[in-house]
Amino acid sequence: MAFYCARAGITAYVYMPEDTPEVCKRECKAAGADVHFVKGTIKDAGALAKKENKNWFDMSTLKEPYRLEGKKTMGLEIAEYFKWEAPDAVIYPTGGGTGLIGIWKAFQELKEMGWVNKTKRPRMITVQSSGCAPIVKALEEKKNTAEEWKNPKTIAAGLKVPHPFADELILKTIRESNGTAVTVTDEEILQSVRTLAETEGVYSCPEGAATYAAFENLIHSGYLSSDERVLLINTGSGLKYLF
Repeated sequence: MAFYCARAGITAYVYMPEDTPEVCKRECKAAGADVHFVKGTIKDAGALAKKENKNWFDMSTLKEPYRLEGKKTMGLEIAEYFKWEAPDAVIYPTGGGTGLIGIWKAFQELKEMGWVNKTKRPRMITVQSSGCAPIVKALEEKKNTAEEWKNPKTIAAGLKVPHPFADELILKTIRESNGTAVTVTDEEILQSVRTLAETEGVYSCPEGAATYAAFENLIHSGYLSSDERVLLINTGSGLKYLF
């Protein structure tokens, strides 16, 4: 957003937690954004931005329509890549949840148009950090909304979302797709970063590595089988993090 605003000659006002990865901070500053560091979580940053809003256009998760439609294209590309047959499952690292909802929206629309098998759609699997897992908790408790997670802690900044604005849509997506939600530890995430780099040549961000950790756990538990086609979504580069 900061770089698009720079290109358009518009001032971007960015509010982010103090513990946001350093690279993200530097990118926003480099683009000339008006950057504010906030003590606390992304929720606290959002609350301060809302309080100081001077008739700004709100770009926060799912408070504008464009990001959801943009992330929906992931679902369209997945369907095309799989030759218009859905994979058996998609594992997505879920903080705000826009990508998870967008992919499912794509498959819903493709089904309505008759472009994909109407009886087969992917099970959408949410993965969260054990240090911040409001969606997993809500699903386990059979609730339609998530409670705010107290004292969230995780190395994966994108998963450190204590109360997703789209909690109802995330839970609805998981249930409609017969999916599930699981947690992984920070230790499992770091090991998965190393494993993916050493064996696949993929230097994933911690959020993306969380999907691999979840995949291994779901295989071992029997939820996923070796003959299923399972897609893991890596949402960024490990270069965003200095570890």
